[in-house]
Amino acid sequence: MLKRKIENQLLKWKNNKNRKPLLVRGIRQCGKTFSVKKFAEENYKSVIYINFQKNDQYNKIFEHSLEIDDIKIQMSIYLKEIEFIDNDTVIILDEIQECPKARTSLKFFKIDGRYDVIATGSLLGIKGYKDDNLSIPVGYEEDIKMYPLDFEEFLWAKGINESVVNEIKRCVDCHEKISEAIHFKMKELLLQYIAVGGMPEVVDKFINTNNINEIVKLKKEIINSFKEDMVKYAEKSDKSKLTECFESIPNQLAKINKKFQYSLLKKKGTKKDYIGVLEWLENYGIIKRCYNLNCLELPLSANKNIDKFKVYISDIGLLIGMLDEDSYIDILEGNLGIYKGAVYENLFADFLIKNDKDLYYFQNESGLEIDFIMKLNKVLTLIEVKAKTGNSKSLRTVLNYKEKYDVKSALKVGDYNIGDSNGILTLPFYTAFLIK
Repeated sequence: MLKRKIENQLLKWKNNKNRKPLLVRGIRQCGKTFSVKKFAEENYKSVIYINFQKNDQYNKIFEHSLEIDDIKIQMSIYLKEIEFIDNDTVIILDEIQECPKARTSLKFFKIDGRYDVIATGSLLGIKGYKDDNLSIPVGYEEDIKMYPLDFEEFLWAKGINESVVNEIKRCVDCHEKISEAIHFKMKELLLQYIAVGGMPEVVDKFINTNNINEIVKLKKEIINSFKEDMVKYAEKSDKSKLTECFESIPNQLAKINKKFQYSLLKKKGTKKDYIGVLEWLENYGIIKRCYNLNCLELPLSANKNIDKFKVYISDIGLLIGMLDEDSYIDILEGNLGIYKGAVYENLFADFLIKNDKDLYYFQNESGLEIDFIMKLNKVLTLIEVKAKTGNSKSLRTVLNYKEKYDVKSALKVGDYNIGDSNGILTLPFYTAFLIK
C-alpha cells in the first residue's frame, strides 16, 4: 500500500472545524480515488461513495432538488444500505465534473453542515468539456491538487527509512557531504524513478514484480488512455492537434534550443494554430509550460514572456514511456544519447511541478541560458541542471556581472555530492525534490 502526502492534507482538512466541502483535482490515475476512499474509511463511521463516470444514473440524484434532505432520499433510492450519521458521514463524489449539479450541491452541503463531502475531478476546467461556470459554488469549497508520486513518495514505496530521508535533508540544510553509502544508493534509486515515474499503478507494479516489460506495457496503456481522452473530450477542431502537440514534446526537448516551436508540428505553424491545445493539455495536467523571463528580477510572474516557453511532461515516467522501449535499459545504465539533457531537465521540472511550483528559465540573444529560475528563501536563485558534470559558464557570467544582474544565489544540480564550485552550491540530483 503506497503512502501518499495527501493523507496529511486530508487530515488537516478534517481537523478544521470550519471546513468546506473538499475538491481534489488531479490528472487521471494519479491516485485520487484510492487515497480519498482510504482516508474516509479510516476516519468516518459512514462512507457514501458515488462515481459519476461509472454510472451516469447517479446524476438523477441531483436533478430535482438541491435540498440536502431531498438529496439524501434520492441517494437512498440509488444506493443500498447507506447510512447518514450526523457529523460522522463523508460523501465521496468521484469524477464530479460529470455532474455539474453535484458541484453546485457543495454549497448546500456546506450550509447544512451535517455531512462532509470530498469530491474528485480529473477534467475540471477542460475546454470543450462540461465546463459549466454556473455550477461552481464560489466560496463554498476548498480546492487542493494531487499529483503522481513524487520522488520522496517513491522512496517510501521502496522501503527507504524515514531516518535516511531526514539525514539527506540535514546534509542539504547544513551543506555537508552525504555519506558515500547513501549517495551511491540514492543515485541508483533516482535512475529507477526516472524509468518508472510516479503513476501509482506503475510504481506498485514495479515494487511487486520488478519486471520492466510489465512497466513498459502498463505505461503505454496509461498514455493511450490519455490520448483517448484527448479525442473524446476535446473540441472537434482540436482533436488531431492535441495528439500532435503531445507526441512532439520528446523531440522538442531533445533539441539544443528547447524552446517550443510550432513549426516542428506543421510547416509555418503558428501560435494561433496551437496555443489553444497547449492550454488544454496543461489544464488536463499532463504538461507544464516553463516560461522565459524578460529580465532576472522579482516577481518572476510579472517578467515572463508568454510567447517563449519550453514544455515539460508533468511526470518523468510518462516522458520515458513516450520514448523507445530500449530507453528503460539505457536509463538504468546511464546512457540516454540525445535525450540525456532533456530527461534530466524534465526530471527537475517533475520535482518542481509536484511541489506545485511555476516554471521559469532565462535565455537571451547573446546565448546566455539558465535552465531554471526560482525564488528560494525570498531570493532570486539560478539553477543549472547537469545530466552528469559540466561547467557553469552562464551561471558565473550572471553572478559576476553585478552591474547588469543583481543576482547573488545559484545552485548546480547534477552528478555531484554536496559541495561548492567557485561559489556555486552543488547538489546531487536526488536531493532536488527538497528545493521548494
